[in-house]
Amino acid sequence: MAVITEIEDLRLQAKRRVAKAIFGYVDSGSYTQGTMRANKSDLEAIHLRQRVAVNVDHRNTATTLAGQHAAMPVALAPVGLTGLNYGDGEILAAQAAEEFGVPFTLTTMSICSIEDVAAATSKPFWFQLYVMRDRAFAADLIARAKAAKCSALVLTLDLQILGQRHADLRNGLTVPPRPTLSNIVDMMRKPSWCASVLMGKRKTFGNLDGHVKGAQGLSTLMAWVGQQFDPTLSWADVEWVRKQWDGKLILKGVLDAEDAKLAARSGADAIVVSNHGGRQLDGAMSSIRALPDALEAVHAVNPDVEVWMDGGIRSGQDILKACAMGARGVMAGRSYIYGLGAMGKPGVTLALEIMRKELDVSMALSGIRDIREANRSHIVLPKHW
Repeated sequence: MAVITEIEDLRLQAKRRVAKAIFGYVDSGSYTQGTMRANKSDLEAIHLRQRVAVNVDHRNTATTLAGQHAAMPVALAPVGLTGLNYGDGEILAAQAAEEFGVPFTLTTMSICSIEDVAAATSKPFWFQLYVMRDRAFAADLIARAKAAKCSALVLTLDLQILGQRHADLRNGLTVPPRPTLSNIVDMMRKPSWCASVLMGKRKTFGNLDGHVKGAQGLSTLMAWVGQQFDPTLSWADVEWVRKQWDGKLILKGVLDAEDAKLAARSGADAIVVSNHGGRQLDGAMSSIRALPDALEAVHAVNPDVEVWMDGGIRSGQDILKACAMGARGVMAGRSYIYGLGAMGKPGVTLALEIMRKELDVSMALSGIRDIREANRSHIVLPKHW
């Protein structure tokens, strides 16, 4: 592709380069994918107000997220199997985020380990935690994140059981993985992807390395993980994590206003209004539609708790709309993963640059000089909302 101007260009390039099963894992949602589509379409339904004859010189896209400076109100979201989109993908994405000036979140289900990323970066990153049945393992992960000097812990709450994603089943990305002839042929047709993954530091879940007895590669580890998501997860476990972690705590996966109130009372520093990118409960409300009620609920309990959102963020305009709706910032996952799959580290940087340029231009044409000043007066909501 000669010219890349938007995230969709990176998505199409990643689709051509990355193995079908891995691309499908990133690109798909659960069941009918209705919630995944709503995340995007509901953002598109919000209109920006075009303003003229307003001095918009010297614009500022920077803010702070959980006390950390961010060049724009974006943090890279935790994404499983990042290192299978491009060899050493977590390391490359973390380095790109550090150089650009936005937070990077390493997931529990990463290919590169906490220690791998810490050794390859010079500034603290964030770590995302799943509280699994094996609480000793969760405690160990928290201790490792502390040792790596992670500056925030992102606790994901909306994956007590795994939502079914039809694309993963059809592509053979199951637990355990099911190799198919079509997958093998597909990988043979993508030598660039194969080469980068084979040259990567690891090929399995790095944070689980040495923990699961008798594990023999990705298949065994995925089977163990599939048994570890814990349906008994409760607010008592959130309290347990808060006692274990004395740094910034971010709760991700809050969608309902009642849950937002509980999150605000939990001692968290920020919550992320999220439906897991439409990958869990299909039929749930889009994140942007849920944001206003969640904001109201949180601020009624504790106005110091920051409220962010994720789901459907594909452009700088999406970022602006979320901030105008009251979010302190957003988490973006698929957008940067498309860039990583397409081009490696330069692709992550390009994805961030595309979104920041779109944000800057859209701010100017909306009469906004500072992203922190974006509010409801800058947008027009659909009448049916």
